[in-house]
Amino acid sequence: MNIIISNSSMEPIYEQIIGQIKAMIMDGRLREETMLPSVRSLSKDLKISALTVKKAYDCLEEEGFIVTVHGKGSFVAKGNQNLLQEERRKEIEIKLELAIHEGRKCGMTDEEIRELFDLIMEE
Repeated sequence: MNIIISNSSMEPIYEQIIGQIKAMIMDGRLREETMLPSVRSLSKDLKISALTVKKAYDCLEEEGFIVTVHGKGSFVAKGNQNLLQEERRKEIEIKLELAIHEGRKCGMTDEEIRELFDLIMEE
């Protein structure tokens, strides 16, 4: 699994891992029931603490992206299409909120932002 950790990022390492694994699941690079690297293996590959990887895996499991079977490992959860769809919607919502914020910061009125949105939607 190709995960890249940025030590200069303000985002905690475990959140970087979560984000990248979620992205791999959502875009199909990691399919249902695919086995993830063990906590020890991934921590060794990334040269980070096993506790950091464990925290990331625990969060992914809490969110329903992975399932951990004691003694067997962690796997991409089955049947999580609704979860993936909700995650994609959440990402779009964040991007739209950012665009609205940027428009307002540039002095655009809400009406101008709506007109621009409608114009873009017509394309």
